[in-house]
Amino acid sequence: MKLFDLIKEGRWTSVLGFLFFIGMMAVGYYYNITFVQLGLVDLGERLLDLSEITLAGDMALMALLTSLIAVGFGFWMVRSRWGTDFIIKLRLAFLVILLQTALTAAAPRIQDQAQLLAWILLTSLALGVGVPVTFSMTVDLIPAADRGYAAAAITGLVYAAAPAASGNWQIETFTRQMIWIMPAGVVGLGWLAFFPNRLSDTWKGQHRDPAFAHGVYSRKGKGRARRRQIAGLIALMFGIFFVDSLGFLRIIDTPLYIHNNWLSADLGPRLLLGAVHALAAMIAGVLYTNLDLRSLFLWVFGIFALVHLLYTMETRVGPGLSISLALPMLYAVAVSLYTVINFAIWADLSTPRDVGLNAALGVALSGWTATFLSTALSLQWRISGMSLERHLSLVDALALMIFIVLLVGPFLPAGIHLMGDD
Repeated sequence: MKLFDLIKEGRWTSVLGFLFFIGMMAVGYYYNITFVQLGLVDLGERLLDLSEITLAGDMALMALLTSLIAVGFGFWMVRSRWGTDFIIKLRLAFLVILLQTALTAAAPRIQDQAQLLAWILLTSLALGVGVPVTFSMTVDLIPAADRGYAAAAITGLVYAAAPAASGNWQIETFTRQMIWIMPAGVVGLGWLAFFPNRLSDTWKGQHRDPAFAHGVYSRKGKGRARRRQIAGLIALMFGIFFVDSLGFLRIIDTPLYIHNNWLSADLGPRLLLGAVHALAAMIAGVLYTNLDLRSLFLWVFGIFALVHLLYTMETRVGPGLSISLALPMLYAVAVSLYTVINFAIWADLSTPRDVGLNAALGVALSGWTATFLSTALSLQWRISGMSLERHLSLVDALALMIFIVLLVGPFLPAGIHLMGDD
């Protein structure tokens, strides 16, 4: 690890930058997967009594607005050439978390659909600006050789904390969890961004260091080849997010599966899931650093296909004949694997100049778009009366199909080189 070299050389400001990035991204990701995704659903269903169609439309609106803002802002970062200015990015991150703190405090007080739409508009603005700004800091703070390990630390921290801290998925609970830590982030970012200090002075020049500047895959192609490489990775990440969301959305609607693990009244199963997530994240960090991308994606889709196959077997034979906690544990492994990829890959495909745009394209076109489409499709299937077994069988078939394409693609006459690495 390059981090060990930094420690041996006594470059403690760089080491602190490494830790700062992990902490910032972990808090941001925890906020998104708990407060924004789960909390907003609870707010709409329980407090505002919105219909499924209305709530799905609200979620779609937020996904669309966030994606458009993120891509537009990332494009502006490249065109205006300030995307390499670390201090500007720090100041924008400060404004983002300041707005998010106010929105977090206001969320439980929303009383009607009009207020919710206003909240969604401001939240989309914060998220859309926040993604290219914070993801682009990877090239300022994390050496290229260590990005897999940093992504593993972020993933492990979030997924270890989330099951243990989230005994219920209510907006009030998520607000109490976030409201004490977000003001601390506002103060810390404000000091780093607006007051002279040794940390920011060191970090703002690190993107020119060869150890930080170029991602692992950013040198493997230029022009059309590089654009094809990025498009291929976006397509694969879209497939991961789509398969994950389409299956998980139905699983969490089935009390048998959710109340025995992620929402168990007993802390033990939730702690076990958190531990499995964290362990899988650490393993994923090692795999990401040492394996090629095709092998990583084969693992992810292979595990997703296996876990949904096991879920469909359980719906056929009955839960009494299977180990219900083993399934979410296996699911946790796959989620940790692809989350590590998502945190590391966009910087590794980029240079300091275009990392903001590539991150915005990757997160918006794969994560948010896939999640929105899978939410809409899952809702349509549920309203149409599709059975749980049928739903999960289709998800499993999709994961297996992508797995097979990845497995045999390079050996076909035309060759399928989605990642541009062959």
